[in-house]
Amino acid sequence: MNLKTTHIDFKRIFIVALLVVLMTVIGSLTIGRDIYENNQGSILSFAIVNFTGYLFVFLFMPVELAFIFYIRSGYDPIILNLVAISTAFASESIDYLIGYFFSARIIDRLIGQHRYEKAEDEIRKYGNWAILVFNVLPLSSPVISLAAGMLKYRIREAVFYTFTGIALRYILLTLIFQG
Repeated sequence: MNLKTTHIDFKRIFIVALLVVLMTVIGSLTIGRDIYENNQGSILSFAIVNFTGYLFVFLFMPVELAFIFYIRSGYDPIILNLVAISTAFASESIDYLIGYFFSARIIDRLIGQHRYEKAEDEIRKYGNWAILVFNVLPLSSPVISLAAGMLKYRIREAVFYTFTGIALRYILLTLIFQG
């Protein structure tokens, strides 16, 4: 009789709980505070949330929802798009550099080996198309940028397809949700 014991990874559970608390604090101190105090968010709050949402590949902040909230609140769509695109692109560039310069072992601990390997497979299989599609759709684009950096993917192509995908994402969101 072979009894299989289950192993609970308390360290991983603690890290996930800590990240959820961090997301809540970031949201509360930026958008949440602005909404409660001023009945609408500030562009600076959006920039902080968007930047951190794309920067930390292990956080899953719904930055697209924040963008939709701001676009529906009547913010200038051109300014909002410039802020969204520039902060997302800056963060994903940092994600690429983290992947480029840090070891796979460190990154595996941050995002998990399975997520990294899946992103790596997509890049190896589809190349530029994977980078573009992951940045257009609300998929885990920071992970794809991190994986591209780890693979030492051609920087010019990574930059071009990342920027193009991010720009298309926010332009499409603007066209769909602008009031």
